[in-house]
Amino acid sequence: MRILLAGATGAIGRPLTAALQEAGHAVVALTRDAGKVQGLRERGLEVLVADALDRERLRQAAEEGELRVDAVIHEMTALSKPPARHSGMRATNELRTTGTRNLLEVAKLAGARRFLTQSIVFGYGYTDHGDELITEESTFGDSRGGGPTAPHVSAMAANERLVRSDADMEGIALRYGLFYGDPTMATMLKARKVPVPSSEGGALAWIHLDDAVSATVAALERGRGGAAYNIVDDRPTTWRDLMAASAAALGAPPPRELPGWLIRLAAPYVATMVLDTSMRVSNELARRELGWAPEYPSVHDWSSRRPTHPQGSVKR
Repeated sequence: MRILLAGATGAIGRPLTAALQEAGHAVVALTRDAGKVQGLRERGLEVLVADALDRERLRQAAEEGELRVDAVIHEMTALSKPPARHSGMRATNELRTTGTRNLLEVAKLAGARRFLTQSIVFGYGYTDHGDELITEESTFGDSRGGGPTAPHVSAMAANERLVRSDADMEGIALRYGLFYGDPTMATMLKARKVPVPSSEGGALAWIHLDDAVSATVAALERGRGGAAYNIVDDRPTTWRDLMAASAAALGAPPPRELPGWLIRLAAPYVATMVLDTSMRVSNELARRELGWAPEYPSVHDWSSRRPTHPQGSVKR
């Protein structure tokens, strides 16, 4: 297939482009930064220069370049690390609403019939879900409880609704867990810039970056139009446990411990994730329909293999 990839320079976009090429697909990278064009072309990619939030310029660029693709993959965020405050999610929320709407318009203009979008398990709610096993049938996108996370959940729901309900598109949402295995966070861990709470915190759904990539390729090739898939590893893990295991695997010093009250004061968005949220998320549907399974069932399976290149964890 010929694919327009939005977010080709991001945490998942970089390895995903290589995986798509290895699978025999041609990739057109969407970027708003003209300074990245040469580097993208050196990776064997065609490039479309436009801002996904600028509808008219995006349409113009697609029309002038006579863009023709079979599928679009939306992996855009405005995050290079977990935002400290809820306001840090604002730009990503806009990419999940306005950006998605604009990309869908261009997808139709370019003749695409398939559209994959990056979603995330926090759409089930930033809360303690107890012993509930969360599946794709669980409530997703309910922001009626209000609070500072409501705009984030609302944007996640809008993103999926736009893509999965479009009658002209085979739309698929990939509800990723938190990424681990990313070189950016490895650097931060080695510098002890990723603190952990002194208390254990709630268990979270994670996915190694390589497993997220393989699941995305599987969904592109075999996913069911209109579906959502939980892309997570097999065992939930607390933020504290995952960061400690990642640091040990990298030969980095143990993460700094901070009391919960200080994390809430300095980084309220992070506190919402690591202190207030707990969830057990099933990947059974992705296993069954995509023929996919994580190479790393948990962070401990990854860390025990002692990777030889820098890796760590990252939130989208």
